[in-house]
Amino acid sequence: MLICFGAAWPVSIYKSYTSRTTAGKSVIFLIIVLIGYIAGIFHKIFNNLDLVIWLYIVNAVMVSIDILLYVRNKTLSGNTPKSP
Repeated sequence: MLICFGAAWPVSIYKSYTSRTTAGKSVIFLIIVLIGYIAGIFHKIFNNLDLVIWLYIVNAVMVSIDILLYVRNKTLSGNTPKSP
């Protein structure tokens, strides 16, 4: 599940970077997913430390990048002139 779900993040990051818009994105969803990955990291650290922790870390980094791109795109869309 972590590998398959994680494979979608590079595509999402690419689309966020190139589209320069927040359309179709939910920052709340991204934050919830990030919290889930952080919980998985803590679980691995305190209960079952193994190499799977790296999947959680890589996925958390990618979601964090997508959140940062969301913020960038939100800022960019706020600076565009609105039509009358």
